[in-house]
Amino acid sequence: MTHDRAGVGSPPGDPTPVSIPGLEGLALDHVAIAVPSFEEAGPYLALGLRPEGPDEVVAGQGVRVRLLRAGGAAIELLAPLAADTPVARFLERRGPGLHHLAFRVADLDAEVARLRSLGASFVDPEPRAGRGGSRVAFLHPRWTGGVLVELVAHP
Repeated sequence: MTHDRAGVGSPPGDPTPVSIPGLEGLALDHVAIAVPSFEEAGPYLALGLRPEGPDEVVAGQGVRVRLLRAGGAAIELLAPLAADTPVARFLERRGPGLHHLAFRVADLDAEVARLRSLGASFVDPEPRAGRGGSRVAFLHPRWTGGVLVELVAHP
């Protein structure tokens, strides 16, 4: 996929990795996996991932979130609250699986402004509330080579 936005993206089959300008060196915060319900999350528990803290409803995104940990890795399981939510539509189109990658940023507003100046497009016009009191912004997959990328700032 070729992008005319700051040179991001590459043609199909091109092994060149997609680069998001300025995000080099940022820490991966979590990987999110969409599931129809937490009852279907058994394979992740069998792998040794363990729940951390209580499940949380993020009403503004229409999901219930269960945080799992394995060592230093964080995995968010996302289960839709209703059939008309983005995660429910994702599951209908693609089935359970990888939903997004999330990168930790120190100043979300500054990072959103910087990326917009480079031509980035976002799913929502403004950052919104995330799990655990965080603020999040999702880069549109058209801009990131087909991958939904979340920027997250923790309190």
